[in-house]
Amino acid sequence: MPPEFFLDRNLGRRVAEGLRACGWTVHRIGDVFPDDGQDVPDEEWITHGQLRSAEMVERLAARRDAIHRAVEKGGPAAYAVRHDRVERTWP
Repeated sequence: MPPEFFLDRNLGRRVAEGLRACGWTVHRIGDVFPDDGQDVPDEEWITHGQLRSAEMVERLAARRDAIHRAVEKGGPAAYAVRHDRVERTWP
């Protein structure tokens, strides 16, 4: 079974919709936590640059296999998806 992904509000609705259109199973923070997850500590989230939604979808889709391998290692964990790699940033 392919992994499911949980996106914080920094990635926005369009990124979630774009990834879903690519066949990903994506859950937005607002779908799970009230008030768009405002009560979730910042330490649990990774900030991402201000890429346009289409660029974010393209980057995530291009790194899909590396993201899946990272998820298989277990968690909880946070990762940054760079233009050339997937990098674990927490813990």
